[in-house]
Amino acid sequence: MIKKAQLSDILNFMSKLSLLKIWNFGLLLVSYQFSKIYKKSIHKGSPMTISIEPTTACNLRCPECPSGLRSFTRDTGNLKSDFFRNTIDQLHHKLIYLILYFQGEPYINPQFLEMVAYAKSKNLYTITSTNGHFLNEANAKKTVESGLDRIIISIDGITQETYEVYRKEGNLQNVIQGAQNLIKWKKELQSSTPYIIFQFLVVKPNEHEIEGLFKLAKEVGVDEVKLKTAQVYDFKNGNELIPTLEKYSRYKKNVDGTYSIKNYLLNHCWKMWNSCVITWDGIVVPCCFDKDADHRLGNLKSETFADVWKSKEYDKFRNLIIQGRDKIDICNNCTEGCKVWESVNV
Repeated sequence: MIKKAQLSDILNFMSKLSLLKIWNFGLLLVSYQFSKIYKKSIHKGSPMTISIEPTTACNLRCPECPSGLRSFTRDTGNLKSDFFRNTIDQLHHKLIYLILYFQGEPYINPQFLEMVAYAKSKNLYTITSTNGHFLNEANAKKTVESGLDRIIISIDGITQETYEVYRKEGNLQNVIQGAQNLIKWKKELQSSTPYIIFQFLVVKPNEHEIEGLFKLAKEVGVDEVKLKTAQVYDFKNGNELIPTLEKYSRYKKNVDGTYSIKNYLLNHCWKMWNSCVITWDGIVVPCCFDKDADHRLGNLKSETFADVWKSKEYDKFRNLIIQGRDKIDICNNCTEGCKVWESVNV
């Protein structure tokens, strides 16, 4: 049954649509289907969604995250608002929703909420993901005022002891208080947005707290809980983070005791036709699995987005996907075709 908050979110999302955006979506879908049939890249249309990275910096040290591990080979920095506005100006007519997140903690960028407000002024549905440590009273109020449509708050435990196993150097109470601050200001400002989601990354140390998570989410008053499977880089010989609950694991144990990813790598990928990721410094990469920007398809500091999107380099990468995703490193731990989320309305 659809709850009031969820219905409001759906209607809000639909309000961002236009005939041009729907037509563009149709072009993307048809060209993608033809590409699968003819086994070569046929591409029409502009992206319906993009992810832009506000920053690579983070206050936490999560063990499976390049930001947390401080392991990037690419530069660390903050997205600049003038570059952001220029990019949105090029794309907003056909763009349906914008993800203001890739790596790092978005709220570290001091211009983050200004950028949200600008995207909102262009009639885009805006989404971000945060570890929740910067949602003090002032930022919570500004977040609601910015018009942000959806916020995903990572909460990977319901006790501090469990939470800090993965969210190293994090404070669970700060996260809970941050969510409460958002809810308070939504009421104060009589706003239906942002739609608030608790995201729980299921790993072995916290899988016993799943049931208690729903109770906590109801007490706090968030709109939805998402249980997410965890990506683990070193999984072949097992990993202490891989859950024992098979339904929440991206990996399966083989007869020889080793582990492999569950899903079969199909030689096509919808994301390569409808979306892309832009790093804080303007590098265009294929998707969110290219965390260190190894597959650079263009640079928006020296090229227009249209030139990058239709470039030979981009077309070459789409053809590589069709020829064999198992030959592309970032695809080998990909969840395309694998169930990643389990969503429950609170």
